[in-house]
This record gives sequence, structure tokens and C-alpha cells, in this order.
Amino acid sequence: MAQKEIKLLQQQIDKLYTDDFELEPWKKYTVVLLERIFGAETEKIRMIREIDFEFSSWSLRDASGNESYEESSKKQACEILQAAIDELKIFGLPDVSKKEQSEKALLTLLNCLLDELKGSQVKQLKVIFSSGDSSEEKKRKVKEILQSLGETGAYEVLTNMLFLPEAQHILIK
Repeated sequence: MAQKEIKLLQQQIDKLYTDDFELEPWKKYTVVLLERIFGAETEKIRMIREIDFEFSSWSLRDASGNESYEESSKKQACEILQAAIDELKIFGLPDVSKKEQSEKALLTLLNCLLDELKGSQVKQLKVIFSSGDSSEEKKRKVKEILQSLGETGAYEVLTNMLFLPEAQHILIK
């Protein structure tokens, strides 16, 4: 079970209600914890970053009658962290390391290809992938760019990919 992580998140909830509470340092510390526990792409981080005590016309309108906007924001922060604690209790720690390793390996492989392409070809790829063309049309256009590398360029890309430590590790297993 994720007892240490739950304890740290509970401490952050407790800090919300101390006399010397300061929002910005609390948010930064909380974001660091959430990144470590759930990964950098978790929705919880976005929600924590959006919490604000600023009194704007929208915030005044949205704050409930007898409750100050600051208290309302603290309750929101508490609920986000309580949801994170509940998630840890029910599902345990997420395996973010595997996801991050997969993303890094994919990025490394992609860089092998991009290293062999000219800048104009990389720009063409960006245009192709952001276009509204069908998948088949995108594949056809990408194939044209790859064919322009020639046989030697294609062999160079594949050789570099196979010589990556990540690829060799998979192959040797």
C-alpha cells in the first residue's frame, strides 16, 4: 500500500488550515508530490495549479454565500487531495515509471529517424500529421518522404534504432 504517499498528501491537506498558510508555496510543493506519485500528466496537477484566492468578479459570483472565496478554494484543494488519497487506497500506486520509460524509448526511436531527415522533411511531416487527410493519404505522403532517404538512409535509420540500448535490451531478453 502507498502509506508514505498517503501520509504526505494528508500533511498537505493539514497545511491548508494552518495560521501561516501561503498558497503559492503550498501549490508548488503539492505539484511536486503529485508528479512524483501520479506522473507529470495527471489531471490533479492541472486542478491544483488553477486554484487561486484572487478576488475577481467571477470568483465572487462563484463563491458560496457565507463562505469566503479563500475557504472555498481550500475546500477545493482538500477535495482534490482527498480524491488522490482515496485513489491510492483503492488502486495503490500507479506504475508511472513504465509509462515514462515507454515514452522515452519511443522518443529516442523517433529521434533516430528525425536525425536522418532534412529540416524541410521534418516540417513536411508536421504538416502531414496535422492535416485533415485520411490515414491512408497521410501514410502515402510519409512513405514518399521516407523513400526520398533512399535505401542507404533507410538502412542507416534502422541500424541506429537497433543499436539503441533500449532496443538491444528488448532483443536480448
